[in-house]
Amino acid sequence: MRRLFRKGERVRSKIDGKVVEVLKYIKNNFVEVKWFDLEAKEVRTNKIKEDKLSKAA
Repeated sequence: MRRLFRKGERVRSKIDGKVVEVLKYIKNNFVEVKWFDLEAKEVRTNKIKEDKLSKAA
C-alpha cells in the first residue's frame, strides 16, 4: 500500500479546499482526517480517499 501522507501531517482536501490533519490510514487508500469546524466550534472527523488529498502549502 502506498502512503503519501504521515500521521499528523496537514494536507489540503481537493473536494472543498479545507486544510485537514491526517489521523490514520484505514484500508485501500482511505484516510481518516480531522478539521476544526468554525461555525459549530468543534472538531469533525471524516474518511476520505487518499487521491482526493494534496500536500498543503
